[in-house]
Amino acid sequence: MTQRRNLINRRAAAKSGGSGISIVIAADWAPIRALEPVVRSAPDSVYGDMLPVLRGADLRIVNCECALTAARTPVWKSGAVFKGLPAHVAGLTRVPFEVACLANNHVFDYGVRGFRDTLDVLHRNGIQTVGAGLSYKEASSPLTVLVKGTRVTILNFSEGEDLMASRGGPGVCGWEIDRLVALVRKAKRRGDFVIAVGHAGLEYIPFPPPYIVEAYRALAEAGADCVIGHHPHVPQGLEVRCGRLIAYSLGNFVFYQPSDLYYRRTGFCLRIHVRGNRLSSHDLLPYRITEQGLRTLGRREEIKLLDKIDRVSEPLRSASGIAEAWQAYLAYYGPGGFQKEVLGILEKMESEPRKGAAMFRNRITTLQHSELWRDTLTRLMAEKESPVPAGMTRLIEEWFTKTTPSGSA
Repeated sequence: MTQRRNLINRRAAAKSGGSGISIVIAADWAPIRALEPVVRSAPDSVYGDMLPVLRGADLRIVNCECALTAARTPVWKSGAVFKGLPAHVAGLTRVPFEVACLANNHVFDYGVRGFRDTLDVLHRNGIQTVGAGLSYKEASSPLTVLVKGTRVTILNFSEGEDLMASRGGPGVCGWEIDRLVALVRKAKRRGDFVIAVGHAGLEYIPFPPPYIVEAYRALAEAGADCVIGHHPHVPQGLEVRCGRLIAYSLGNFVFYQPSDLYYRRTGFCLRIHVRGNRLSSHDLLPYRITEQGLRTLGRREEIKLLDKIDRVSEPLRSASGIAEAWQAYLAYYGPGGFQKEVLGILEKMESEPRKGAAMFRNRITTLQHSELWRDTLTRLMAEKESPVPAGMTRLIEEWFTKTTPSGSA
């Protein structure tokens, strides 16, 4: 209950007024599937009763999880490809979001042409971008904006699948944590408020893998006032270290998945309050994702969700807890999960070789998959598997099995 009480208290403090600025950070946005016609025909309505909350902030940041292009030819890659049309940018401008994060594994889904189109439409509509570019310098450079006299520096990075800018560009800002740590320190020496936004980690699990915890903590300890994660497509835990906030995953935002699983259809925006270039308070803004768009949760459901976020935050409070949570997921995934995944890739290589090759390459070149495979095999090789707490196993099962209440989809 501790995290929930702290979040509620912080929310009360945030409403008390005073000088400073408020920033809302949202996760994955893409006008796809059930939400495409909503964004196209009524871009305001996709945010439902979240819209006034979003508009009440002084700065709004979102992850643009697709290309905005008329291009028709996607790249060969491991996962799904996503795109919207340039006209869908109205779904961002009507809020308006001032900053779009582009360091993710979908902004290059339609190649360099699709990415150029995306940059063009965002910039023409007054949306600044960070995390990807046509050159390494452009992709790896932080973005600094002035908000009511406060300098806010935003860093955005990703594991990605392909087109890492470190190969020369175009591409996205990749997994270069030491370089990002140096950039954080440089910005803090200037007196900036620093936000680091990462698009990384293993999808759908309630606990971040150890390598994510290590990286995000390194950024916070270097001085990043907030470290925010997305890509897992489900909410994960939070922690505060040295007065700096780490939110490991916000879950989905305007990103519809055709599933009735509760945690894939429930997420939160993070609202932070800044005074004197320091984080003064924060609160979570939870919502349900429906076929019509977002809607805020009722108070009872909100409290239950915050309690669950508290539960999945508990392992972050000790080194042993982080290791146990990871072992709990390895046990859940197990030899069956590994075999199913490998066989699926091999079958794809038979039916669609280029797709299968992209899938296999992704598994061995991105930490989210290679760490899972390595540690799963290591666990299987051990004479005695590490024990896992039953409570962690139950939380993992809940994240993969709990469905949305009847009538709320």
